[in-house]
Amino acid sequence: MEIEPGIFASGVAEHAWEPDPEVGGEMAVLCCVDGLEAGLTRFSEVSGPVVWTLPGRETLTVLEGEARIEIEGAATITLKAGDMASLPAGARTSWHLTTPFLEFWVLQR
Repeated sequence: MEIEPGIFASGVAEHAWEPDPEVGGEMAVLCCVDGLEAGLTRFSEVSGPVVWTLPGRETLTVLEGEARIEIEGAATITLKAGDMASLPAGARTSWHLTTPFLEFWVLQR
């Protein structure tokens, strides 16, 4: 929620979560401003890998669970709670998640 112009803050009450149409799971968006988006994504369960082509650079911190991220034409990385990564725009990825999974992300478009 934008409290004042350019200042965003949010709690993550249950009503703040909405379905994420791009990757599944649910997201709570903190802000979308000046080509920058930030928020949380969570999965309580998954039936297979989450396939996603990044529309911008994504920088993330895993808060709960684990992710093995296969990056087409590049390395596979494994992240657990507390780990961070930054992935380039256009990367074609397959995320193999251990649930429950929760991440904080920043997407620069």
